[in-house]
Amino acid sequence: MAINTGAPSGSDDDAPMLEMNMTPLIDVMLVLIIMFIITIPIQNHMVELNMPAPAPAVQPPRLPQTQTIDVTVDGTLLWNGVILAGRAELEEKLGEVARQADQDEVHIRPNKLAPYRVVAAVLAATQRAGVIKLGLVGNEQFLDS
Repeated sequence: MAINTGAPSGSDDDAPMLEMNMTPLIDVMLVLIIMFIITIPIQNHMVELNMPAPAPAVQPPRLPQTQTIDVTVDGTLLWNGVILAGRAELEEKLGEVARQADQDEVHIRPNKLAPYRVVAAVLAATQRAGVIKLGLVGNEQFLDS
């Protein structure tokens, strides 16, 4: 910083100094900035969450099982590998699955050469029974056609 001390030596000019001395002003500003920094409270970067209390020890939910319905070439229905006597038995087993609180998954595995009307009847029976976890398995066999 430069300070103007007046006229150069040897001159008789006693003119007043027109520049303001900035040094005391800067010192005061620095002191004020330091005081503000010290007095600012520390910021917490946390979010208050009201988490629910843990539930009492309860049995873990039952894992859903997979029930498989196979449709053979001649239209025979198999429930997990066991031959079903008829559509009434199929609808009874589907009703048992639909009444469960946590339904089992029902996988329908039709043979490539199975009659379409039998597969459509199985799909309609699952819908009537109220089965919501349904899947068709073995679709890759239809890609070779």
